[in-house]
Amino acid sequence: MEARALWLLAVILTLVSSSSGQYVGLSESQCAVLATDRVDCGYPEVTSEQCKSSGCCFDSSISGVPWCFKPLQDTECTF
Repeated sequence: MEARALWLLAVILTLVSSSSGQYVGLSESQCAVLATDRVDCGYPEVTSEQCKSSGCCFDSSISGVPWCFKPLQDTECTF
């Protein structure tokens, strides 16, 4: 039973790590928005995956600005 649980955990971690950092339907250039120009597209405590799956960009490297924000093109966010 333990081997099965470890195998399942390994599969889940592989799936999560392979999907993180990707933009859903967006190119990296669309998310190259200056920190001062970011328009909030999320809610407090939104995760990177939740943000990106709604068509928004996520970048938590700069504090004090929205981490989940609208891309450069006019894309509607689902929040």
